[in-house]
Amino acid sequence: MNLANHGATSGDIFDWDYVLWEVRLKLLAAGFFIYVGVFLLAHWLSSCISASYRSLSGKQKVSWNTSITSGLFGIQSCIAGLWALFIDPVFQADKVYSQQKWSWFHCLLASGFFLYDSVVILVSNIVFRTFDVLVVVHHLFAFVGLLGLVINIKSGHYLPLMGLLLEMSTPSGCLSHVLSKTGYGNTLFWKANRMVHIHMLHCRMVLLYHMWWVCISNWNDVVKNMGLPYSVFLFLGLSTFTLIINPYWTYTSTRVLFSPIDWNSPNTAVKNGSSEKLNCETFQKKKI
Repeated sequence: MNLANHGATSGDIFDWDYVLWEVRLKLLAAGFFIYVGVFLLAHWLSSCISASYRSLSGKQKVSWNTSITSGLFGIQSCIAGLWALFIDPVFQADKVYSQQKWSWFHCLLASGFFLYDSVVILVSNIVFRTFDVLVVVHHLFAFVGLLGLVINIKSGHYLPLMGLLLEMSTPSGCLSHVLSKTGYGNTLFWKANRMVHIHMLHCRMVLLYHMWWVCISNWNDVVKNMGLPYSVFLFLGLSTFTLIINPYWTYTSTRVLFSPIDWNSPNTAVKNGSSEKLNCETFQKKKI
């Protein structure tokens, strides 16, 4: 197995010995603490410059900061995934067994991100007594799937990188969330961004079909390379995303476009860039 990227040099940022457990665990930890730092930085900056942020509840502040962190991670994931999908000749030639040093680097940092996100979701659910099943399932598959790479160094990286590319919808989702919280919900810019978000969700579905095509057309090699338990987990994850999670998120995002609501407060609608409680008192005031 050749982990070397032919264009790399000894001083390259990706030039690590990924066979060593020490290296893999250090990069996983680095990814975790980098995104914890991004979360805290987002909180500090937002507290300093945004009055809208300061007026939010604790739960909504956590949602704001996780959205920003996920949006930045989505940009990183898109760059890595698109490079593997369209540019890197090694992944173009072999979609089952191929690895690159740069792909090791990104996948290990991504493992750290999903560990961070899982911890935030767990703590948030406990503190605020909430539980979003689809989000928990999404991060469970993502973290366990990437954790398989940390354990099995022979596993190919093309399919995991395509899994990271599924994060293509998070930057627009982050922007949509921040706009709605800062009084720009239901504006023309918000709607345009929301349409981009829905388009990205449709692109996710196309990418899922591509991942299925790679798996089915290389069935024996995929199972041999990943091992039977990991392959079963992969196919279960693909089925869940293809049949349940992605269609549901596409439906809800389309619904939000035409009937803007604040997803952190189900009984709150966005109207003219502000939030308005949908209760009997509000309707009584409208009648007066």
